[in-house]
Amino acid sequence: MRVATFNVNGIGARIGALLQWLDETQPDVACLQELKAPQEKFPEAAIREAGYYPIWHGQKSWNGVAILARGVEPQEITRGLPGDPTDEQSRYLEAAVGGILIACLYLPNGNPAPGPKFDYKLAWFERFHKRAQELMDSGAPVILCGDYNVIPTERDVYKPERWVDDALFRPESRAAYRKLLDAGWYDALRETHPDETIFTFYDYMRDAYGRNAGLRIDHLLLSPKLVPHLKTAGTDHAVRGREKPSDHVPTWVELDWPA
Repeated sequence: MRVATFNVNGIGARIGALLQWLDETQPDVACLQELKAPQEKFPEAAIREAGYYPIWHGQKSWNGVAILARGVEPQEITRGLPGDPTDEQSRYLEAAVGGILIACLYLPNGNPAPGPKFDYKLAWFERFHKRAQELMDSGAPVILCGDYNVIPTERDVYKPERWVDDALFRPESRAAYRKLLDAGWYDALRETHPDETIFTFYDYMRDAYGRNAGLRIDHLLLSPKLVPHLKTAGTDHAVRGREKPSDHVPTWVELDWPA
């Protein structure tokens, strides 16, 4: 079973690239972030024609997340991250697919930091910690997929000294991510590639992709029940080099688990 995460950076502008990637790689589950489309503008017909059944949580112009399942209907569990009824940003979605609980998240960027946006990022993280612990305590097989907007370590960024004041790399953000690992979640990409430099985001400026000057901010975290089923994890790096790409690279995990 292959589960992928992909920040599409605008599903309206990238629908062709998304469909091409789905056709080429055929993940069993694809978690999408940054749809930048209201609920009624999601391209449901095109996604279904490609063989995927979607659920999505849209928002006009910003944010937005979706879970696509190949050949089966995802069973929605939670829409929106619990803990703050006043939060109207579409950043979280949960569904059961093939006996695995899939959580798709788009964690706030937090810049400029310090400031209100960074405070919102950390508060969102705290709510996410609580939900992640509930999922961990359930004993269910769970994958937390998405754009975390966190660079975990210096190995995960080109020239880390340039990022010390950025919300993605500030100590508070890295500590919040580390708290998930300390609670028992497994970073699938690091479990299978402990010493490699792997990036999942390249800025559009300064030929970042051509220079391999990127960041690793898209993560798939596994609950302990899934770790024995982990086969490998990786990225579809070449997708970033195509015409009119997203600035993110699709990232995936393969499990010895019936699709």
